[in-house]
Amino acid sequence: MDAPPIDALIERFLGQLWAEAGLADNTLSAYRRDLDAWAEYCTRHEVPLRQIGPRDIQAFLVEQRQLHNLAVSSIARRLVAVKLFCRFCYSHHLLDRDVASLIETPKKWNHLPAVLNERQIDALLAVPDDAEPMAPRDRAILELFYATGLRVSELVALTLRDVHLDIGYLRCIGKGRKERVVPVGRQAIEAIRDYLDALRPQLADGSGTDALFLSRTGRPLDRTNCWRMVVKYARRMGLNGKVSPHTFRHSFATHLLAGGADLRVVQEMLGHADIATTQVYTHVDTSQLKAIHRKFHPRQ
Repeated sequence: MDAPPIDALIERFLGQLWAEAGLADNTLSAYRRDLDAWAEYCTRHEVPLRQIGPRDIQAFLVEQRQLHNLAVSSIARRLVAVKLFCRFCYSHHLLDRDVASLIETPKKWNHLPAVLNERQIDALLAVPDDAEPMAPRDRAILELFYATGLRVSELVALTLRDVHLDIGYLRCIGKGRKERVVPVGRQAIEAIRDYLDALRPQLADGSGTDALFLSRTGRPLDRTNCWRMVVKYARRMGLNGKVSPHTFRHSFATHLLAGGADLRVVQEMLGHADIATTQVYTHVDTSQLKAIHRKFHPRQ
């Protein structure tokens, strides 16, 4: 029996992945782009599905690297997508062998995430100017990013029902549609209350939306505009380098662990499935190392 077209198989595979693995929409979108590139490669080079071998996959990755100058992490993700797809095809008897098991995933360098120190965080949180109409909203967003370590997609998805200011916590839906509860600190609570009292009713203007953060037009704030807002204030402050909503997440985790927080607790608050992902934040800066060395080494 002839195999279905590769495009149709990709749709079936992504549907199964969504139903069984519960992957986030962003992850599924990334896999779709990777597999569309793979399908285009197979069509252009006339690679029959049943005859796919390790050399075809390796040649695809080399071409992707040359054409798009992809980072190792992007190449690794494309390989993961193709391997999962090939395993799916093998399980449905569309491939004669499990090609995925014959190829190793390239190792990635463990880059330390960009982190702002506490002084920089304090300065950035103070940048929104009270004279600007959107300042209460923007200040609440910045405070909430640092107070909770939320991903930008999680923050913009918050509704009024998710935030419980009287008892100091919020509920969010993270990757894989997993729910978690995260504490919210006093300063973030005050900033959110100020936004809810002073600005949100004007933005909503009777629209009935329950989204916590709204745009100037009263629509739920999207992740792109939220990202742009963070970048705007970082540039206004004069911060060098790449600052984004995720920088607050990195800083949140790093500062908690540096202050003595338990690694498992931080893992829970970040919504990491694997504690190894959280362990990247256990690095310490060189100034802290030098201070400990000066304090405790006998020949100082």
